[in-house]
Amino acid sequence: MRQKTDTPSEQLSVIGRRKFINTAALAGLTVGVAACTDKPAGPAAAASPASAAGHGSSNGVHLKPGELDTYYGLWSGGHTGDMRVLGMPSGREIHRIPCFVPDALVGWGVTNESKAVMGTKPDGSLRYTVADTHHTHASYKDGNYDGRYAWINDKINSRLARIRLDYFICDKITQLPNVQGFHGIFPDKRDPVDPAINYTTRVFCGAEFAVPLPNNAGIEDGSKYRSLFTCVDAETMEVRWQVLIDGNCDLTATSFDGKLAATNQYNVEMGVKYEDMMSAERDACLFFNIARIEEAVKAGKFKTIGSSKVPVVDGTHEGNKDPKTALTAYVSVPKNPHGVNASPDQKYFICAGKLSPTATVIELAKVLDWFDGKLEKLDNAIVAEVEIGLGPLHTAFDGRGNAYTTLFLDSQVVKWNVEAAIKFHAGDKTAKYVVDRLDVHYQPGHINASQSETIAADGKYLAVGCKFSKDRFLPVGPLHPENEQLIDISGDKMVLLADHPVRGEPHDFIIFKRDLVKPKQVYSLDDFPLAVKDAKDSGVFRNGKKVTVKITSQAPAFSLREFKLRKGDEVTLILTNLDKIEDLTHGFAIPNYNVNFIVNPLETKSVTFIADQPGVFWCYCTHFCHALHLEMRTRMIVEA
Repeated sequence: MRQKTDTPSEQLSVIGRRKFINTAALAGLTVGVAACTDKPAGPAAAASPASAAGHGSSNGVHLKPGELDTYYGLWSGGHTGDMRVLGMPSGREIHRIPCFVPDALVGWGVTNESKAVMGTKPDGSLRYTVADTHHTHASYKDGNYDGRYAWINDKINSRLARIRLDYFICDKITQLPNVQGFHGIFPDKRDPVDPAINYTTRVFCGAEFAVPLPNNAGIEDGSKYRSLFTCVDAETMEVRWQVLIDGNCDLTATSFDGKLAATNQYNVEMGVKYEDMMSAERDACLFFNIARIEEAVKAGKFKTIGSSKVPVVDGTHEGNKDPKTALTAYVSVPKNPHGVNASPDQKYFICAGKLSPTATVIELAKVLDWFDGKLEKLDNAIVAEVEIGLGPLHTAFDGRGNAYTTLFLDSQVVKWNVEAAIKFHAGDKTAKYVVDRLDVHYQPGHINASQSETIAADGKYLAVGCKFSKDRFLPVGPLHPENEQLIDISGDKMVLLADHPVRGEPHDFIIFKRDLVKPKQVYSLDDFPLAVKDAKDSGVFRNGKKVTVKITSQAPAFSLREFKLRKGDEVTLILTNLDKIEDLTHGFAIPNYNVNFIVNPLETKSVTFIADQPGVFWCYCTHFCHALHLEMRTRMIVEA
């Protein structure tokens, strides 16, 4: 049975929260869920102030003017299709990095450079203008973040975006072939083929939705639908290989030695209706032997699907019965798990049950033993399967042997000790593995701690994303914000420090020390082939109907006071910001032409449009830059 760690008064304080939970959440999720609760339903609890545990304004959450945060947080933006940059522990949003969806501030999706990254149709329009960003992770070296890259996925259109952390910009987007519902991602932490390569070389991607392969035949027969696990090259962003699997993929994890990647599976039944997806009592955590897969691809033991040239190897049950040659290993876990996470001691992957009140601890060394033929049963790699609460989803770590798992139905975070859970599972029923529980508000999903899935996990702060805010903030109509909560985990007891309303719907995030990334404050002109390096090079250059306008900005003026075009011209306007001062950004807008973008110090951008409207159009700086900002204009004159 689940361990009881709450006092009677603590149980009474959460009575009303259960009423909300039971009506709002259980209605949709209790089909097939094992009943496991030791708390009655009753009136709602007030939030415990942080000061109740001695945490007040001195806890570092509320920074004084001029104080800097000690951590960066990278958050998914959800339906806004971007990545959000937060300062932690303040929770202040510092920046948004547009990726998959147009952004009016920076001109993402307007400039030629951003369109080249996003992808366009033959007519030059954007291929996609919607997205659903879910998971964000960063590149590693020696088991810790190295400040080079971060990645984020678009679940809707199966795209992976890479963020350069020197400039905090998206520089590449790749669309995965043959898959839908691209959900989980995780970079490897070193290259297993060459032990000397101790940094990220690949990003692994899981496909949640099974489809016909290729997706143009047998579209009615769901039993023929299949899913693929994908590997993308971290540097080129090209798809390296895919693995055909039984079941689907959900989230993804990688081992610190670079030998294993994994995905949890919640639909081994391969159902196409939700009741079919939860009929089995156990699903799986699927492991991939990276080196063997790459050897198979190198040896030509693959096929391709449709028009795609990507190598696809066989990772099905049928094709991997012999452990000594197997590419994949399916470890049985309960039920409809949501999340698989790597512990910072490099020993374990943890799957949370979602529709089972359990967490499963899998020892990676034993999975490798199975691949080597040294472990008779793959299930023996499971070293703990313990009850922790209702609706367990995601897990974070403090580097001190403790795991923190969100309980969606209980609206709690549970802190539990991994080694104690292993002892309990082995038969020591005196081992008290549940250390603490904390009520959060409400229905928590993703969770992460400072440096959580690195060898440098420091156990200072924990963030949890709550899907319902209900009574936490001023009402703003039917659409409520979500509630990101910050928790102090430096002591034995978790302490709630802060609530932050956020626009929906963010998903995953990571938190890392600020000194691990060294962002540049000013661009280099040499980064841009089209840069106009001297204002003297400005002008209008005509080649028939095609016209190039070269212009520079330097506060408080554009290099061209006016420029003339003819109706029907195809115009490419190139703008370089020659200001070298940090934070001196200029904008450029053209009325009635749907053009607005910014250029940061020493940055160059270009736009292409048809001069189809005759008249005078005042192009002006849209980003405040100087005392004469309002006077910073140029005339575009289009002659009929």
